[in-house]
Amino acid sequence: MSQVCGLRAVFFDFGGVLAEEGFRQALIDIAREAGRDPAEVVPAAYEMAWTTRFVVGGCDEAGFWQAFRKATGIAADDAHLTEVVLSRFVPRPYMFALADAVRGLGLKTAILSDQTEWLARLDARHDVFSHFDQVFNSYHHGTSKREAAFFELALAAMDVTAGESLFIDDAAHNTELAARLGFKTLLYRDRESFFAELADLCPPLGAL
Repeated sequence: MSQVCGLRAVFFDFGGVLAEEGFRQALIDIAREAGRDPAEVVPAAYEMAWTTRFVVGGCDEAGFWQAFRKATGIAADDAHLTEVVLSRFVPRPYMFALADAVRGLGLKTAILSDQTEWLARLDARHDVFSHFDQVFNSYHHGTSKREAAFFELALAAMDVTAGESLFIDDAAHNTELAARLGFKTLLYRDRESFFAELADLCPPLGAL
């Protein structure tokens, strides 16, 4: 396997990196549609995603939306709520182009994401998975990026070490944990700053 700047693998988050952060935007839109304050609905929904363990496969979509309706009083049906979420995950073509170019250099690529059963549906819509060697979805592994075990599981499956891996995420608490585990990390804020920081970290990748 090739190495570039000491790297053998690049791990990408999905929402907020490879695509727009659809869950948060969907919750804002759902709240406004129901005449509710997003500042109240968004935190409640995130709390439900974790307390129901939806993110780590502890319940399915129906269980999550049932808890969401109970917590928020928003009465929309599952199909509508899910469609709002899925439609807000808009892929970023330039990030998929980067993933393809990284593979073209001989490095391994993977998605490492706190996601749900929705990720497979997004793949069906947008052909996400074909750009990556492996996909690590918290929903199927019973653990998340809140825990070192998820990172360690992914490293073992990819047969790489943290020190030869780059992890890209839009949440600082995730990149901070990855850095403590030995990963090289980039915190995605926006397209311009991301590619500037990538070029500083590894000029050959920044030039892709």
